[in-house]
Amino acid sequence: MKSNKNAQKKRSGGMVFVYLAMFAALSIVLVSFIHFPFPFLPGAQFLEYDPADVPILIGTFAFGPAAGLLLTLVVSIVQGITVSAGSGPWGILMHFVATGSMAAVAGLVYKKFHSFKGAIAALGFGALTMTVVMIPLNLIITPIYTGASVQFVAGMLLPAIIPFNLIKSVVNCIITFIVYKHIMKLIDKTF
Repeated sequence: MKSNKNAQKKRSGGMVFVYLAMFAALSIVLVSFIHFPFPFLPGAQFLEYDPADVPILIGTFAFGPAAGLLLTLVVSIVQGITVSAGSGPWGILMHFVATGSMAAVAGLVYKKFHSFKGAIAALGFGALTMTVVMIPLNLIITPIYTGASVQFVAGMLLPAIIPFNLIKSVVNCIITFIVYKHIMKLIDKTF
């Protein structure tokens, strides 16, 4: 009886790894094929929307905040050496902090309040966290990465950077909210 439980546990752990790998791969595919600037944000052509955070948020809701951070780390590194290789280590760091903060907060809230309203609150807090965390990160990292002055970046915060991060995170959270339950039905069938 005990060995059967251990085998089932290993199988479940193996399936979690498979799903996390699939979510990471899907995230990379999405950022590879879907990315575009918001034309209505002045001077922000370097800021591009992509839906790559959606699989990370789904993985976070399905398997917890630690899984979300692991997914974010893997995706940030793979994306940073392939699709977004031009951004180098700074891009990897910024992606990890932006998406990681959103996934961690959303995952922790959803873990505590595992309900319809909890999911809405989790995604709302996650989107807000990413937006707020990116303010100091942009002021510190963007001047190093782009060579722009801190004053220039500070001047871009309100008309471009803050709205971009807020819109991107909210759109990705809305997509996550719409598709999460459907994907969980498929995941539940395999466990």
